[in-house]
Amino acid sequence: MKNFIDTLNKAFESRIRLGIMSILMVNEQVDFTMLKELLQITDGNIASHISGLEKLGYVSVTKQFVGKKPNTSYAVTTTGKDAFTMHLQALEQLIQSKK
Repeated sequence: MKNFIDTLNKAFESRIRLGIMSILMVNEQVDFTMLKELLQITDGNIASHISGLEKLGYVSVTKQFVGKKPNTSYAVTTTGKDAFTMHLQALEQLIQSKK
């Protein structure tokens, strides 16, 4: 029997990272404020988890000004899409596995 636990991606073990990736997978781009509202988490939590995902190459960060206000937005990369899709497939296989 295959050990499906080994095929899960440790980068997505956190519920916050799972939430971030889920939101980014269905949206082309999401800004900081929207991510904070959707996940109901602190600025620091978003920053630390986004930083980890960015280091892995799963998320891209764009900083710009909208008018005179700074705006940070996030998007999932191709690498991130592939990794998250594989993670979800591993979860599905685990759920569907029989003894």
